[in-house]
Amino acid sequence: MDFCNKQVKSDCEELLFRFQQTDSVHFEVFSKIWREMKFSQIFYGTVKHEKRAFSRVVLDTACSFFLPPFSFQIRVGGLYLLYSLYQCQTASPSEQIRLALKDWEDVKKFEKDAVDAQHHDVIYILQQLMFHKAFHFTAMPTLLTFKKKRKVEKLVLCEDFMERASRPQELINNKLLEELSNIHKLYENLKTSVFSTSEQAGSSVNLISKDLVPQLRSTVVDFYKWQQRKDGTGEDEDSGEGTSSQQESSKRAERLASIKSKAYGEAAEASKSRRHRQVEVDFKSNESGPSHSSGYSRTSKPSLKARTKENVHISGDVWKEATTTTRINRLTALDTGLPEG
Repeated sequence: MDFCNKQVKSDCEELLFRFQQTDSVHFEVFSKIWREMKFSQIFYGTVKHEKRAFSRVVLDTACSFFLPPFSFQIRVGGLYLLYSLYQCQTASPSEQIRLALKDWEDVKKFEKDAVDAQHHDVIYILQQLMFHKAFHFTAMPTLLTFKKKRKVEKLVLCEDFMERASRPQELINNKLLEELSNIHKLYENLKTSVFSTSEQAGSSVNLISKDLVPQLRSTVVDFYKWQQRKDGTGEDEDSGEGTSSQQESSKRAERLASIKSKAYGEAAEASKSRRHRQVEVDFKSNESGPSHSSGYSRTSKPSLKARTKENVHISGDVWKEATTTTRINRLTALDTGLPEG
């Protein structure tokens, strides 16, 4: 079922993209898009022995959109998608949703955010999945098997579904800035009460800059403006960078082609480590007549048996004994010539 992962992922992304365009987190809006796309027909056409495996692939793909690092709306859409696929699957008994224990903390935080925002649709759907025992809590997010690919293809996350970095805005809020300014005033008052004006002018006493709070606030505001500017002009910059990158790649290709032509045009010389392995030419075979193979041929060395027979000379009775074969039945015959004890 690995061949259909990309197709299932693209269908889920299309559904969630339409749900993202609505700027809503209501299940009614999601179910309308579900019916328009006829998404329940994704289970049609599967053979009996493939129903469970295909249901596992579909549920695992949908579960990836329910977990971070996606935005809250996409995670809500992933939850609705899980619930709808779990109810519409054709496998019997129903295939459960694999959920690793390490991801359960993210699910509880997601539920807390939904409760704080009073998104009752999200809370109800999540409680329904828990009531039907749809989650199968596992140690690992994916099923581990012995027959596994060496190079596992990593799924590319959709950047449009990713949540923008908003930690600086959440951390540096008005309440924190007010508290910092009060602490800074207390620090300045303590310095004035302990040291004189001349001593305060020294660098050893001024450990914190005077404009700390305004500078911190302006930095966060600049970061937020940079985010807005990047989202607005990202497409234009990509189009400009695309043409420049194409020009650079074409220049690089021409440079590589010229280098290869020079390298192949030069005569290849034998390296120093292989000069003692030069091919021996058999001139006798060329004199006798034309051969079927073109070019030079290697001279074959005689075998070890032939060289031994040529170099080692045995004469006399030793040669006769060496050439005769030894029969086993002679060794088993009784020797009658032995003297009796």
